[in-house]
Amino acid sequence: MMRISTRGRYALRAMVDLALHAGGEPVLRQEIAGRQDISADYVAQLFRKLHAAGLVEGVKGPGGGYLLARDPAVITALDVVQAVEGPIAVVHCVDPEDDDPCNRVDRCVTRLLWKRLSAVMTGFLDSVTLQDLCDEARQLLLPSPPNVGEGAGDEPSCT
Repeated sequence: MMRISTRGRYALRAMVDLALHAGGEPVLRQEIAGRQDISADYVAQLFRKLHAAGLVEGVKGPGGGYLLARDPAVITALDVVQAVEGPIAVVHCVDPEDDDPCNRVDRCVTRLLWKRLSAVMTGFLDSVTLQDLCDEARQLLLPSPPNVGEGAGDEPSCT
C-alpha cells in the first residue's frame, strides 16, 4: 500500500488549520495541536520544516505564534507535502534526490510508469491550494441545508 506519511498528512492539516484561524493574527501551536489532535512538539517540528520552505513565519513573544508566509491561494498541497516529505516519488528509482539508482534504470519499462504516476500525483497536489482546502473545510462545517420545501421563513428552499 502506498501512503503519504503522518508527517505529510499532519503538516497539511496544520497548515489548513492555520489558514482557517489566523485572521491576520498569529496562531499558537498549542491551539493548532489541540484542534488537530497532534502533539504540540510534533507541530513545532513540522513548522520548522515549513518555515525553512518559506511557508510559515514564527512570531516570538506575547501574542506570538505562527502566520502563513504567503496567501493561502498560492500555497499548494504540493508545497506543504514536499516541505516535510521531499519530492513525490512512488518508488525510489524515480526520486530525483536518490543518489543510488537501480542498476536497471536505463532499461526498465516499469520505471517509466512510476515516473508518470509520480508526475500525475505531483501535478494533482500542485493543483490544490490551501484556499481550496479552507473553502472545503468551511463547507464541511456549515449546518445541514434545510430539506426541500423547508426554506427560511416563507422562502422556498433550493432544490
